[in-house]
Amino acid sequence: MPAVGGIGPGGGKEYPGNLTPFVTVTCIVAAMGGLIFGYDIGISGGVTSMDPFLKKFFRSVYNKKHNSKTTNQYCQYDSETLTLFTSSLYLAALISSLVASTITRKFGRKLSMLFGGLLFLVGALINGFAQKVWMLIVGRILLGFGIGFANQSVPLYLSEMAPYKYRGALNIGFQLSITIGILVANVLNYFFAKIKGGWGWRLSLGGAMIPALIITIGSLVLPDTPNSMIERGDHDKARQQLRKVRGVEDVDEEFDDLVAASEASKKVEHPWRNLLQRKYRPHLTMAIMIPFFQQFTGINVIMFYAPVLFGSIGFKDDSALMSAVITGVVNVAATVVSIYGVDKWGRRALFLEGGAQMILCQAVVAAAIGAKFGIDGNPGDLPKWYAIVVVLFICIYVAGFAWSWGPLGWLVPSEIFPLEIRSAAQSINVSVNMLFTFFVAQIFLTMLCHLKFGLFIFFGFFVVIMTIFIYFFLPETKGIPIEEMGKVWKAHPYWCRFVENEEYGNGVELNKGAVKNV
Repeated sequence: MPAVGGIGPGGGKEYPGNLTPFVTVTCIVAAMGGLIFGYDIGISGGVTSMDPFLKKFFRSVYNKKHNSKTTNQYCQYDSETLTLFTSSLYLAALISSLVASTITRKFGRKLSMLFGGLLFLVGALINGFAQKVWMLIVGRILLGFGIGFANQSVPLYLSEMAPYKYRGALNIGFQLSITIGILVANVLNYFFAKIKGGWGWRLSLGGAMIPALIITIGSLVLPDTPNSMIERGDHDKARQQLRKVRGVEDVDEEFDDLVAASEASKKVEHPWRNLLQRKYRPHLTMAIMIPFFQQFTGINVIMFYAPVLFGSIGFKDDSALMSAVITGVVNVAATVVSIYGVDKWGRRALFLEGGAQMILCQAVVAAAIGAKFGIDGNPGDLPKWYAIVVVLFICIYVAGFAWSWGPLGWLVPSEIFPLEIRSAAQSINVSVNMLFTFFVAQIFLTMLCHLKFGLFIFFGFFVVIMTIFIYFFLPETKGIPIEEMGKVWKAHPYWCRFVENEEYGNGVELNKGAVKNV
């Protein structure tokens, strides 16, 4: 039997509240913070396949790409400078997400979003007007600082603002905006690459100013969450805000639990050190393992480098960019499926189905590329049906990720942390995500050159491991109020040994799967 943790939505409190137009619009605006992340993922792969961009900044890659003597398609983009351009952003995001934890906790979620938007805006301007490689990398680092702030604060904001019955769907709005950002970037790359004069890449990079302006302006008009107001001692406004957010007058029970959680969190002087306590072992494990596994699905290999990857397997430049647009459409559509199903089918069901789907597709893609490209990377003439099969199975793989590990990799960590460690733990989550995004981006092109089609087998192995991990160690969190999340660990066959008889910051004692106020 899988270790599912046997408490469903009816096992504890059910706070009154509705999905009001106010909270819906608020969460949609906040979720737009994902646009900056998604736009960057889509743009960076597209511009690195544009010849004018390569010719100006990465001449060695351009020469290798157009050298008729080079037949090994696997290695044509292998360049340390090119991977530094792509991956420097994620190292910067790692650093800024740690700083964002303190700002988010002391000054509210909105200020972190504002900083994220402004830093991304400056980075986009520098990249759009870049003349030298160092300008590109400085711009990328500023973009990374912006993404670190946004990715730290937006998922927390959404989880705290949403009614618990709809938390999954509203939180996945963040992932949906990431996928929309990727799709928009892919479409723009396709058309900008056709601009005569070879300056279309400047529009692609500079276009990041638009999503940056959206999150910057959005952060100025959004209300703060009741949790954040209470955390900063503004109880009267917090109660009014909670009534407005929930759409009902009777919010006393939820408000009292939020205050109790806040009072307990203020007693914690060192939230980072607190994370190492035994009772937070399940939370820390998930904060590290879920983002680690999310990156080792191999999805960013597809999304970062989709045009490059398709170009490497024999597609021409235009068709490579169009193939990336197709995968972008699939990504958005499948994320909508996740929004529909996450609060109906649960988190575990989507994780497990998505994992099985990705494993199958990675095996097929590895076999298809291996059969044609072999070890030497020289495919000869590629028939059209072959290209269609590869794109089809990559799309099925992207769909599997987009309704499982994509959105749930952000949702589940953001909803499981008690308030007293929430900002610190979310920073760990984002930092691990960015660290391994950086790692995968830095080594991918070299791995493609050396592992060849075995790269898909490499990532497929990790998908097997992560699916087993979810099956045995992740309890279901569907329909559990965020301040009562401690009960799922108490009911879990493995994690209960770490949280037994522990009291969390919301004043809820966990005993035999029941919940009572103390």
